[in-house]
Amino acid sequence: MIKKIFLTLFLINLSTQFAHPNEINCDDFKKFSVNRMKCKADLMKKKTISAGKNFIKDTKDYQKKEWSEEKKKINDIKKKF
Repeated sequence: MIKKIFLTLFLINLSTQFAHPNEINCDDFKKFSVNRMKCKADLMKKKTISAGKNFIKDTKDYQKKEWSEEKKKINDIKKKF
């Protein structure tokens, strides 16, 4: 019985560790320390890069969609001649 309880608690603990994302928490450092400033800068850098990648991806997808429609129109006109 005790083994089952320990096993259950162990599995619950193990599953909750992987359920939460590994976010960096800069609040662990002192307010004006160098480490906190570096931590904040790294977080800002990661967010900026991911936002830029998302913008580029959205732009490429939009261009592919628009160009594919125009390409279909041009091919239809070519077939008529």
